[in-house]
Amino acid sequence: MEKEILRPDEERLAPKPLSGNAFVAFWQKIWRWWQGVWYGFSEKHPKLAPWIYKIFFFLVFSYGVTIWQFIVMTFLPYAFAGLGTDPWGWPNAELSFANENGATYILFGDSAGLGYFIAYEIAVFTAQCINFPLQRNITYRSHGNPWWQAMWYFIGWVLVSVFTLAIWGFINVFFTSWGWYLAGNEGLATVAGLVKTVLTGGVSMVIFFFIFLIIFPDADKTEKTKAAKLKSAEAALENAKASGDAQLVSKAQAAYDKAALEYEIALENRKVFHSEKNISSAKSLAEAKINGYHGKLGKIAALNKSAAAARAGGNTAKAEKLEAQVSRIEAGLEKSRSDALEAVTSRDEIVPAEEAVLAEVKEARAKRAAAA
Repeated sequence: MEKEILRPDEERLAPKPLSGNAFVAFWQKIWRWWQGVWYGFSEKHPKLAPWIYKIFFFLVFSYGVTIWQFIVMTFLPYAFAGLGTDPWGWPNAELSFANENGATYILFGDSAGLGYFIAYEIAVFTAQCINFPLQRNITYRSHGNPWWQAMWYFIGWVLVSVFTLAIWGFINVFFTSWGWYLAGNEGLATVAGLVKTVLTGGVSMVIFFFIFLIIFPDADKTEKTKAAKLKSAEAALENAKASGDAQLVSKAQAAYDKAALEYEIALENRKVFHSEKNISSAKSLAEAKINGYHGKLGKIAALNKSAAAARAGGNTAKAEKLEAQVSRIEAGLEKSRSDALEAVTSRDEIVPAEEAVLAEVKEARAKRAAAA
């Protein structure tokens, strides 16, 4: 009778099956372990965890595209070798050194030639095309206007590029004077390319972190800002109506309508951000708790098997030690099971409710687009 009562709950606590591919299953196990660690940390440090998440993915994607730039710059310049290797760009100022290795300071361009400069710009631009959607959708989970954000990202990239190229133009003078680019020093030339990539990429990464905070603003803060703007526009409209000036009323009404639309969009973005976050968190937490519970069951089974083998082999001391471990795990097993059931119940309540919110926002946006 007891088994019949527990069976529905045990079915709810069934973990997702592992892949039949051993390699994939190995990484699935690591991912499940990490889920348990991360959500345990998130529960203890709810304010710190989001910042760690943001900084981690920001660094991973930033270093990832820096590696991409270095790989591209290792090979792509050869495709443009026909464009020449003479210093190209501006201001193209010749400098002399005691060692007679002439150097050229260039702010826009490259002392290695037009071909190298084109290859570098292609490498950097493609890296940003990869970096932008990853940072927007994963790191910052932004739901703002992508075209507006892309425009400001591009402007920021141009300004940062000019700044980093100015730094590189200065440092490159020393590499040239030291003879790093002379025939026979191909290894040093590669090191110079690596220094350029790390330097420009590292400086860009630091600057872009703050640019991202501006173009990918926090959904809650944006909603509050737009709410304050709407309130101000409403007060201005009331004052205009009180004045009886039709022209002033018309202007104030237009400002109010614009503020109301911006607030509506900000509110929708806030709802979408939190709904998607709640859905992801609820699903992942439930999965982590389920995996933790079944991990203990598996551990108990493995220890019992080892204890039985030890007893069969006459090693009573080892068997008792293993059985003591089983007892310690079993002491917390019921709580683990209860936590998993609670997480599953919460998931089954949260996911449908948040999906309904997402559907409402989608419908509201469709109606607004149709009316425009």
